[in-house]
Amino acid sequence: MLKKLIKRSILFFVVGILGMNSAFAQQQWDWHISKGTVVDGTGEASYKADVLVRGDSIGYIGEVNADTIRAEHVINASGKVITPGFIDPHAHGNPLETPEFNNFLAMGVTTIVLGQDGSSPAVGALNKWFEEVEAKKSAVNIALFSGHGSIRSKVNIGKQNPTQKEVKRMRKLLQSDLNAGAFGMSMGLEYVPGMYAEKNELEELSKVVGDANDIIMSHMRSEDNSEIESSLDELAMQGKYAPVHASHLKVVYGEGVDRAKEILNYISEIRNRGIDLTADIYPYSASFTGIGIVFPDWAKTESEWKNALQERPEVLRQFLENKLAQRNGPEAILFGSGEFAGITLKEAADQENKSAVDLLMEMGPQSASAAHFVMDQELQDRLMLGENVMVSSDGSPTMHHPRGYGSFAKVIRYYVNEKELLSLEEAIYKMSGLPAKTLGIEDRGRIQEGMKADLLIFDPKVVQDRATFANPHKLADGFDWIMVNGTLVREEGKFKGERKGQVLKDRSISGK
Repeated sequence: MLKKLIKRSILFFVVGILGMNSAFAQQQWDWHISKGTVVDGTGEASYKADVLVRGDSIGYIGEVNADTIRAEHVINASGKVITPGFIDPHAHGNPLETPEFNNFLAMGVTTIVLGQDGSSPAVGALNKWFEEVEAKKSAVNIALFSGHGSIRSKVNIGKQNPTQKEVKRMRKLLQSDLNAGAFGMSMGLEYVPGMYAEKNELEELSKVVGDANDIIMSHMRSEDNSEIESSLDELAMQGKYAPVHASHLKVVYGEGVDRAKEILNYISEIRNRGIDLTADIYPYSASFTGIGIVFPDWAKTESEWKNALQERPEVLRQFLENKLAQRNGPEAILFGSGEFAGITLKEAADQENKSAVDLLMEMGPQSASAAHFVMDQELQDRLMLGENVMVSSDGSPTMHHPRGYGSFAKVIRYYVNEKELLSLEEAIYKMSGLPAKTLGIEDRGRIQEGMKADLLIFDPKVVQDRATFANPHKLADGFDWIMVNGTLVREEGKFKGERKGQVLKDRSISGK
């Protein structure tokens, strides 16, 4: 560590003596961020430096004599850190409906990745959707994945395996999305219709992603403790053709640090076989998904549920009773949408004078989403420390779960300040440099000359996540100055109303 600091000091001295004239040839800068501590997003040790910004990019990093330059704006970052804007590799939201995205900005996120869990907009016609998003002007940068489930629905396959002709059409739709600029393919193998996909279908689509030098991001087949290894194996199978990524890594019903280490070791073993496998995780012990997660595979859709009520209601009832007991009871399900939003299944059942199972059978699998308190905190904390595990929110502006408003702030408040499980440099890397490298976003995620000026200036000691399950839409505190593409969008904790996000398009293949 000391050697690295000495090398960096020497480098700044040499740049100061030999490179000052070229660095300041124009001598006019839009922003001079002075006297801050740079945490550059690489995971390396922080260092003192000034940062100069011209246009939408970082122009110079080093020691600056303010008397020798002209800067239109100056920010005194003394006592604060300067970091890259965070990149959320797994987010939700509609930039055509809620382009402000204050929930993400307030917790330091300047880039979000949409099209998750197998669901994406405008399959086969992404160029038009990108144009609409650009015209709407999002407050954060938008990257997108092509959703396997949306492709499957477009081809209208249903439950059966696709024919050779249908596979060809799916490949063509995926290729169209990737050519338009999608960063890869997302899957939702625990959901309809992704759950019906079998090996050959997944392999054929994985080859398209691999040929495009892109990545597969998967909500895996199961996150249950007894099935997590087999789910990772299935993902590794696709990893023979393209880099693969496990979305919102968790081990439902698993417990303890040792179990977390087993899972991380399993991931390491897969990587040692030459499979490029990474993962993201959000810092909460409750998931958020549709209530259909507690229904059996044969009663996931509206028609299947109605059929089950008619033909085998007692079998469905027994399944739901067992599943609720397994998932910590009706008290562990907090509705986030529908008529019971904001209360638990237990409270809703009491309110309706029904048993929890009776209420579920009446509601059906498509009726609501909910937070599910089914994870062990110690296990999740240890997963967060994994070498190839990055931070995500899996949140949105409207979701009834605090992760959409608090995740990135909570990582600093909880993992860095309180628990001291991560250094600030490690945490910033997991929230910027690592997702940028994983996704192939080449011009963001690090503080480096020539990179886009998505920047945060803040005191890590005062960062707070304020959102709770009772009040999930409270903005985070502490990220006082936020810059997106060289424009200051938050100043001293107040939003300026600027929407300067860009649509990011993957350029990993020649001709994209």
